[in-house]
Amino acid sequence: MLGFLRIFPVRRTAASMKATPHFPASLLFAFNQACYLRGKSGDQDIIKIKRTSTPDDVASVLLKERERQGVYGAGRDVNSTAEREEDDAENEDYNGDYIGAKDEDNSEVVNDPEEDGGDVEVSNEDQKQQRRVSCGFYLVEGKMKHGMEDYLVVENRKMDGHNLGLYAIFDGHSGREVAEYLQSHLFDNILSEPDFWKNPVTAFKKAYRDTDSDILENVVGARGGSTAVTAILIDQKLLVMANVGDSRAILIQRGKVKQITVDHEPEKKEERDLVESKGGFVIKRPGNVPRVDGQLAMTRAFGDAKVKDHITVEPNVTIEKIDKDTDSIILASDGLWKVMSNEEVAECIRGIEHCNKAAEELITESLMRGSPDDISCVVVMFH
Repeated sequence: MLGFLRIFPVRRTAASMKATPHFPASLLFAFNQACYLRGKSGDQDIIKIKRTSTPDDVASVLLKERERQGVYGAGRDVNSTAEREEDDAENEDYNGDYIGAKDEDNSEVVNDPEEDGGDVEVSNEDQKQQRRVSCGFYLVEGKMKHGMEDYLVVENRKMDGHNLGLYAIFDGHSGREVAEYLQSHLFDNILSEPDFWKNPVTAFKKAYRDTDSDILENVVGARGGSTAVTAILIDQKLLVMANVGDSRAILIQRGKVKQITVDHEPEKKEERDLVESKGGFVIKRPGNVPRVDGQLAMTRAFGDAKVKDHITVEPNVTIEKIDKDTDSIILASDGLWKVMSNEEVAECIRGIEHCNKAAEELITESLMRGSPDDISCVVVMFH
């Protein structure tokens, strides 16, 4: 019987894996539960192994796959330059016919006044820029004794003639079922929305609502839930970002940090007002953590049927222009953000050129600062 191998970052280089192919028993759970390079069955991004495989067998499979793909360390540095050149050759007069309508000066406009981020324009000159994009990830199970509940997505996909980078962190709570379901379904639901290219904000919100309905009906009982921070990078020029919960994403431009998601915490007035407007309440429990109805430490999440009437799955959606000043995008679960500020995160990876090395460094620093939670991190860099 075959299963999907979810790659967990254990060794920094293929060489060190070759020297010590046996993985500690404590890490075997991560191979089965932590994460994978997401794709459809039959895609090259899926590695199949027998469930009876030994750790040495797993190490051998990983080594061969990493040598084939040129993977560095924990994640995968994805170089989309060749794919972009292929598209350019097929589409010499490509004029950016996505996300909005053309204006008079032949540039592309994203215009959704209700959303954060404002209007974004992509000129023809911008579209011709050639940049290499790489991405990497790292995860570690925490000390909470509930098993690994973080899941993530790192994927390149082509759709309607465009190159998409799909990145996400799903931090489950009271079980892993919701986070695992989101990993497998949320991006497909977003991209299948008919309005995605013309109005991505509406598409994201509807997909979040529909996916939550599926989860409540078919996946989880009264307690299980998950945060979500999801990003779609379109042709390396536009970033559409959405989130619910306290997982977070930041953008680094010329060394300066911009938080592009909203932490949905009950202590914030607007979030507390949202809960109370739905008939709920916020109180502090042991540990001095404000909780919705004394239970949930966030005001927006997937699942959580027990308090669903008093929370929402409505995401904050932002659209950011990616230009020559953009250095990197970082997504991480709250296990990192609880012990590191946005600025400390940016400083921690300053000068690091490999994405997966940067992700590993961030998690290592979080552990040194005493974070007990599951921690997952995705780093996207523009070169």
